[in-house]
Amino acid sequence: MGTVGTSGTGADRLRVAIAGCHRQVTRQPGSHNWATAFAAVEATAIVAVYDAGEATRRQFVDCWAQDAAAAGPAGIAAYDDFGRMLEEVRPDILCVATRQTQHAAQVEAAVAAGVRGVLCDKPLATSLAEVERIVGACREANVPLAFGLDRRWTGRYRWAREVVAGGAVGQVAGVIAYSLQNLINHGCHWYDVALALAGDPEVAWVSGLVDDVSAEPPDSNRRRDPSGRAQIGLANGATLYVTPDGKPGLAFEVLGDRGRLLLLNDGREAYLWQAAAPAGPVRLVAPEAAGLPAQPATPEGWEAGPNAVADLVAAVRSRDGAGAGGTQTACDVEAARRASEIGFAVHASSAAGGQRVAIAAVDRSLSIPSFLWGNE
Repeated sequence: MGTVGTSGTGADRLRVAIAGCHRQVTRQPGSHNWATAFAAVEATAIVAVYDAGEATRRQFVDCWAQDAAAAGPAGIAAYDDFGRMLEEVRPDILCVATRQTQHAAQVEAAVAAGVRGVLCDKPLATSLAEVERIVGACREANVPLAFGLDRRWTGRYRWAREVVAGGAVGQVAGVIAYSLQNLINHGCHWYDVALALAGDPEVAWVSGLVDDVSAEPPDSNRRRDPSGRAQIGLANGATLYVTPDGKPGLAFEVLGDRGRLLLLNDGREAYLWQAAAPAGPVRLVAPEAAGLPAQPATPEGWEAGPNAVADLVAAVRSRDGAGAGGTQTACDVEAARRASEIGFAVHASSAAGGQRVAIAAVDRSLSIPSFLWGNE
């Protein structure tokens, strides 16, 4: 496996503890397999793992045993007690990949124990109260967070953000996000891409309706975490629109005062609508035909994982000797907050008949545990 990111060898490596490893017991790179991402970044070394399942812990250690030399003489220590792992290992970075019901308490405990960086898988939390606990802990201690929303670190979406910011469609008035699977568990991906394309403004209000799932079986994931449709007003005047329609696959449309950018097939295809003349017809062209940089090809493997880890390492290193300074990651604690707020606000609006609700007015205790996850 190749290496990326900032350099580091031996004692200079940042020591990583993994919490929740059920999707990290293979060396095949892929979404949620953060162990492969840390293994690909030479500045990090996995030194410990926590998981509630004994068999899962054993699988993880067996899978990554060949990397034990990089981890240090003790290899990879396995724990069934999260607090004990923090106390004995004192990791530099914590990767939180447990069920979201545990995220707030684990991030708080890790920050209190002195971790220097946190990588947290999605969804961030089960309520806005928990979101605020995570945000508050990281802010107060100046601990950088990387929220594991892959598309912040993929070339094709970085390209889309750059061409929109460069004026390809003019002033952005709105973004449409299609094929929304659910409002919490995967919804944060949709909201985050749409917010990024709109320039990462704050959310002002949400008006939406949750899908009727009363006919679903009691154990259905659609009942646990339904989809819905909503309008989201942004502080910069733009509006986001999210809908479960438009399947299959993620798709986004950026609406500007001089054109539109259409992203299909999870951003792998891009088309630009532009007016041929001020009063002329609108036509669909490849971005290159409009003089834009060509969209980058999607590489083999999981580019987002190592890029996210390298980004977090850089943010951690930027704080060395910087006091309260330091850089943030591409999906930092504030981006994580914004992407997490919307789904809960849609539920709140739907309960009020679809009325507009301000983020600040959403019940912080509203809990949506979403899907089951791991050994919890």
